[in-house]
Amino acid sequence: MSLASWFRWNEPPNRISQRNPTEMVVETLMMELSWQMKQAEKQQRERENEYRKMKTGVDYGWLVSYPKQSYDISPGERLQLEDMCTKIHPSYCGPVILRFRQVVAEYEPEVQEVSRLFRSVLQEAAEKIKEEEEAKKLAKQWNTKNRTSLSLTTFKSRSRISPFISDIKTISEDVERGTQPNRRVWSMPEFRNTK
Repeated sequence: MSLASWFRWNEPPNRISQRNPTEMVVETLMMELSWQMKQAEKQQRERENEYRKMKTGVDYGWLVSYPKQSYDISPGERLQLEDMCTKIHPSYCGPVILRFRQVVAEYEPEVQEVSRLFRSVLQEAAEKIKEEEEAKKLAKQWNTKNRTSLSLTTFKSRSRISPFISDIKTISEDVERGTQPNRRVWSMPEFRNTK
């Protein structure tokens, strides 16, 4: 046995993190969907059993055998949902799952309705992501515009603002002299052209 093969044997197995984050998001969200569908199917069976028990007064639940195959969505719908999942940023994966669980708990849907609720949660998340990206883009454009507009302001122009010039008349001087003030707005600084 060579030394190189021994070192390879002690190497840690490949980490999951080497996978594409988008694939991980899709897989996580689709696993959540299938789990919620199983839970909805289980609750649906329990409701049916309760209804039968109330109707007949006898519990035959121990006699009932449920089919091993459960409800599943069509391959086309699965592909559409997976495509929608690819648009979800990894940082939104947790909040999407929480929102989906909240909606399922709120509506207590039939198993056939779970995928529709999942689709609506994904659309809602995609719209939020799009709004946030547009807001970031606008903020970036605004910051860029402000930087260029500030550089082109009066710093480079010929006119200068001189708020502390000694020959600026004030209202208190006119009051002391008993003269009427000019129609000039007193709070504005005086502008002068410098040559």
